[in-house]
Amino acid sequence: MDIDSVKRIANGIRRRVLEFTIRNGGGYLSQACSSAEIFATLYTELMNIGPSLAPKIPPAFCGVPSKNNKSYFSGYLYNGPKEPHLDRFFLSPVHYALVLYATLVETGRMDAEGLEMFNRDGSTVEMIGADHSPGHELMSGSLGQTLSQVLGIAMARKRKGETGKNWVVMSDGEFMIGQTWEAVETLSFYKIDTVKVIIDANGQSADGKIGTVNQIEPLKQRLESFGAVAVEINGHDIQQLINAANTPHEGKPLFIIARTNPCQEIEVLNKRAPKLHFVRINNEEEKSELQRFLREKFGGVNL
Repeated sequence: MDIDSVKRIANGIRRRVLEFTIRNGGGYLSQACSSAEIFATLYTELMNIGPSLAPKIPPAFCGVPSKNNKSYFSGYLYNGPKEPHLDRFFLSPVHYALVLYATLVETGRMDAEGLEMFNRDGSTVEMIGADHSPGHELMSGSLGQTLSQVLGIAMARKRKGETGKNWVVMSDGEFMIGQTWEAVETLSFYKIDTVKVIIDANGQSADGKIGTVNQIEPLKQRLESFGAVAVEINGHDIQQLINAANTPHEGKPLFIIARTNPCQEIEVLNKRAPKLHFVRINNEEEKSELQRFLREKFGGVNL
């Protein structure tokens, strides 16, 4: 796929999340702004995954997995089969779930109707994605837990002789958490080079700019000091994402620090900074402003 096509998918992701935010009075919109190119590039250029095995319209929640629940359904099926040579995908900041769902729609793995099920009672299309949600494989829990789970999965796959990569999308805020660093040093110690992490480094947290909450910089040097290979790029540059993913890292995990803008392509959000974690529409004036921007930026959309 050419770069322009990937960029169109990225803006399609933003458009769908913006539409949802307007219709529902709020949403994790800044995360779509910052990570759209990351998700679009992963699903079209980077990950070696098979065709979706899941229904285009997500099924209803049928209960937690157990030996007696024959109807249990895992969201990983949207990313294809688990085969030794195929890659697997893990989303760590699961409040990015809407961005992932929009990606599945834009790449033909889920019908747009699935987005209409978002956050409804009985739906698997949850606001905070779980292991039964489309595109998800793990119950990630609180931020900072997923990398440890992927460490275990990657070690098991390595011992079984599997060659598929294990891709993880993380947020930069997760590097304020001690468990993250324990996972990094353990990946390095066991020379797990099948793990590739892309960090959406948009500088934002639920409490405002990360630098006002805690200090994670210099992130590249810190990751390298823990034994990883780290590359720092412009996260909105698709070619840079592709090049970074091909960085040699034999015997070490790879971390791609993708510096991003939480208002990318939806500049109207700039005046809300630094409170961008969840964009809530509080009045008709704000709603009208976003509707107008949506029409002017993406065209032909009526809400």
